Amino acid sequence: MSTTITPELVSLDVGLGADKAAVIKALAARVVAQGRATDADALFADAWAREEKDETGLPGGIAIPHAKSAAVTEPSLAFARLAPGVDFGAPDGPADLVFLIAAPEGAAEAHLAVLSKLARSLMQEDFTGGLRAAGSADEVVSIVRRAIGEEDAAAAAAAPAAAAAGVGAATAPASGLTVDGRPARIVAVTSCATGIAHTFMAADALTAAGKKNGVDLTVEPQGSSGYQALPQSVIDNADAVIFATDVDVREMQRFSGKPVVRSGVKRGIEQPDQLIAEAVAAAKNPAATRVTGTAAAGAAATSTESLSWGARIQRILLTGVSYMIPFVAGGGLLIALGFLLGGYNVTEKAYDVVVQNALWDLPAGGLGQYLGSVAFVIGATSMGFLVSALAGYISFAIADRPGIAPGFVAGAVAVLMSSGFIGGIVGGLLAGFVALAIGRINAPRWLRGLMPVVIIPLLASIVASGLLILFLGRPIATLMEWLNTWLTDVANTSGIIIVGVILGLMMCFDLGGPVNKVAYAFAVAGLAEASAQNSTPYLIMAAVMAAGMVPPLAMALASTVLARNMFTPVERENGVAAWLLGASFISEGAIPFAAADPLRVIPASMVGGAVTGGLSMAFGVQSLAPHGGIFVFFAINPFWAFAVAILAGTVVTAFLVVAFKRFIAPKELEAAEASSITATAVPA
Repeated sequence: MSTTITPELVSLDVGLGADKAAVIKALAARVVAQGRATDADALFADAWAREEKDETGLPGGIAIPHAKSAAVTEPSLAFARLAPGVDFGAPDGPADLVFLIAAPEGAAEAHLAVLSKLARSLMQEDFTGGLRAAGSADEVVSIVRRAIGEEDAAAAAAAPAAAAAGVGAATAPASGLTVDGRPARIVAVTSCATGIAHTFMAADALTAAGKKNGVDLTVEPQGSSGYQALPQSVIDNADAVIFATDVDVREMQRFSGKPVVRSGVKRGIEQPDQLIAEAVAAAKNPAATRVTGTAAAGAAATSTESLSWGARIQRILLTGVSYMIPFVAGGGLLIALGFLLGGYNVTEKAYDVVVQNALWDLPAGGLGQYLGSVAFVIGATSMGFLVSALAGYISFAIADRPGIAPGFVAGAVAVLMSSGFIGGIVGGLLAGFVALAIGRINAPRWLRGLMPVVIIPLLASIVASGLLILFLGRPIATLMEWLNTWLTDVANTSGIIIVGVILGLMMCFDLGGPVNKVAYAFAVAGLAEASAQNSTPYLIMAAVMAAGMVPPLAMALASTVLARNMFTPVERENGVAAWLLGASFISEGAIPFAAADPLRVIPASMVGGAVTGGLSMAFGVQSLAPHGGIFVFFAINPFWAFAVAILAGTVVTAFLVVAFKRFIAPKELEAAEASSITATAVPA
């Protein structure tokens, strides 16, 4: 294994800037200068995204900004001993020892284990004392290499163990930390967003605190390099559980029924004694919160208890979106390929062609029509699962596996009732919380085996889907009928440009939800009445398609070109895919961005959509094709005006999103997002 730190990556007794952003930028530049990363800005952006989620300052004057980044080519540690120190958010003041931990995005487990050893060493006073006393960069490198096992195996053996678990019991338990007259038995799980540093530091802090307090404590760090599950017998014999986590606990059901204390991973580092005391108190309290037998207790519940409801709901929604993305990306690209191969009218006979023809029995349109039909049908089938997958995995994020079935059913019912993406979100939330509530019922032992596979799916499906059918279907149908009638009346007057603006707003309001579908259905239905003498439906179709392309294209422009550092690595990856999805008129390409930040993305998208819709009407653009984006250029006239309208709306939306992110702080919108996420949260 190559060395992780070299003297060229060490800076001693220097000032690298007045704030932590400047320090991280300087260290990222040092990594790139040594040829261990390709892009300093990209590495900084990934490390800063992690810093914004949770500050990396730790007690004792330590900071460990870190990231897994595609820009990193070789696992690296860049170290600075700052003079003066810089505030990284630690409760006891500025940090003077700063490590930038840079791991490749697909780092091997061995590399991640090395970086994890460093994190654990930082909890040892002799290690940090040695760094402060070191007289040269070579001495720092030697100290760090011994700690992470890259030099002097004998000395490394004395360094903190990197085992997956730690057990210790003092001979004289601290007063009050006993259960039934014996040392308390506690199990703990630690995990952070990247699984590199905080995960293992919290594990070591808890283990050390357990030994000091005479508690029999065993820790399971769930890091990026994998994890070794605790023996079930150890869990079964435990009096209580500590979850010091920032992400979902894996295999939550193993801890079923145990009294539990939950916190963020940093509290495991900073306040391990308090967490242990709380766990012992929970073990003695019959009314203490317990790990449910059938649910994950909500995605957010496994992280910090201090999260607002807005943040918890956002985290649940992001879980649903992350599982839904493959359906959107794969299905959307296949649909676009179908239009490219089979032409804009491929949808008219696609299903008949797939069923009635084969490679040796081609349709009248030849091989292109056949392959285009196959691609379109597969893509449409994939997209058909979109709302169900979203609802199912939103429910899963709340109630674990018992929530999947009622969530999928609620999503299917949302499609049936024409409530689209919003209906899927509401249905998934209903299914998840109902399943979670039922799972918390203290059922008789003979019934517990039936709860997750029969009782919970049955009752949660009835409640969630029943509420959708009884209370959402008729209002949405009425709204659709009213909007169709109103739009038709306006389109037959001189207010055609206003219609374009309105349709643009509707197409971008919920990105595939009921409002979006009303506008699209209105345009497609009008094509049946279109002719050379009645070209209004062609104008409407062009405006609808152009506006629907704006959100994904704008998010792609903002996240991959204009302001990469304002978006997470995952969002930047989604931005790359959004270029093609937007060009194909797959509005769902913007859903990941809107789900994570609805109150910025949706208004910006609506403004851009209105600009595009109005310009399309003003230019007199006509589209004979109901779908396909730029791939049906031959059915759009004039195509140059179509492209100009889309470009204008895309630029407007992209710059607005960047401005909103820059000048409107996330905390200012948190409360509003919490109250409106189920009503406006993004659609598809």
